[in-house]
Amino acid sequence: MNRTLLLILCDFLLLNLLALTRWEQAQPPAPAPVAAPAASAGAGAASRETDLLAAMKASLADERASREQLARTLTSAEEQVRAREASLSQVEAERSRLGTDLEATRRSAEEVARRAAAAAEEAAVSKDRLAAVQRELDEKRREAEEQQRRVAGLERDQAQARERIEGLSVAVRVAEQEKQLLRETSETLRSQVAAEREERLKVQQATSELAQGVGQLAEKSTELSREIRENRPVNANTLFNEFLANRVQTQFTAFRRTFLGPVTRTLDSRTLLVTDGQATYAVLHIDDTPLALRESAVDWERLTAEFSRADRRLGATQLGFLSLDPRIVVLPVTPEQVQALGAKVYRTAVDPFRFPEAVLIANGGAGYGEVPFKLDPGSTHHVRMDNRLVRRVLGEFTPSRGDLVLGKSGELLGIMVNADYCVVLDSFALSQTIALGPIAADQPTGPKLEDLNRRWRGLPLRLQ
Repeated sequence: MNRTLLLILCDFLLLNLLALTRWEQAQPPAPAPVAAPAASAGAGAASRETDLLAAMKASLADERASREQLARTLTSAEEQVRAREASLSQVEAERSRLGTDLEATRRSAEEVARRAAAAAEEAAVSKDRLAAVQRELDEKRREAEEQQRRVAGLERDQAQARERIEGLSVAVRVAEQEKQLLRETSETLRSQVAAEREERLKVQQATSELAQGVGQLAEKSTELSREIRENRPVNANTLFNEFLANRVQTQFTAFRRTFLGPVTRTLDSRTLLVTDGQATYAVLHIDDTPLALRESAVDWERLTAEFSRADRRLGATQLGFLSLDPRIVVLPVTPEQVQALGAKVYRTAVDPFRFPEAVLIANGGAGYGEVPFKLDPGSTHHVRMDNRLVRRVLGEFTPSRGDLVLGKSGELLGIMVNADYCVVLDSFALSQTIALGPIAADQPTGPKLEDLNRRWRGLPLRLQ
């Protein structure tokens, strides 16, 4: 028997025993009153003992009845447990039998399924074979009909060939006569062909000489057209309109921390793209950037620049300072960025002094005008702009540093370094560079700006 079930039955029997015991009958009777006469003291004691003995007998009888009842209950419980164990065994046996039947049924179902699949496959194969035989019969029938049509066609062709043979016999006789006639005329034609060949060679030689002359004339005409175009000044309105259509927005951001708090500078400038035939740059004056030579040199922690045109925004990677003048800043532009921006790339002036006047564009397009300029004997890279004779075409302005100067040939002449002088951009050699983005600790901007400031202070006063 299960130990847990036995313990439960024992606890149940013990609780029944305690509940069925009549504890009130087992208590001793209350003592007799003290006021009884002394003469009956012995008889009262004997009566109490008799009552106590009777009570104990009754309690024992009740205890015996309770134990008999408890024994019957225990016997009944054991019989129920045995019945349940027998029922459980029957259930286990029935479950095992059902499991065995289920496994056998499953195997039988699988076997039936395999047989059905095999039968279906065999039926499909038989159906395919029947269809193939039917197709083969149809194909044989079509081949027989086709052969019959071919036999009929061959008979018609044979009749036609017979007619053609008869016609060819007549044609052969005619051809022999024509052959004789052609032989006689071929001799005459041969002499004529030889004469025409000689004449054609003469014509080809004359044509070749004429083509060479036409080619030389075309080359001279092209050179003449290019020379005329290069020597013809471009209208100022045309140059300014072209600049407006191709200018590029450049946004700078500089950041550094000080003991008073963080300092952030942002500046937007408009310029154009220029190339020297090797690389392409965006050209600016240093005053169009957050940097300044007129201030004390500081170490910036972060410096960024971004090109924008229409809806395209592209980041720059480097900031360079020209050896020609420390105030001129260039930003390299990759061919991919040039294509993405879609702006015209201006050439540097090959012959900057071809025309005595230039077109000055102020403040990124706020105004423009035609300005005469003269060479400066003291500087080979700067020209003096005659501000007194400026012919303003659009807007009232005073020429200032950062203004772009376009030659009348449509090329970029240079950029104004102050109100009177323009640096001629004929070289993009760099004296200092700053990598844009977070500034590395071993590449501080302070020493570089100090070097640029010394170079600027070393220029003649008229150029500062």
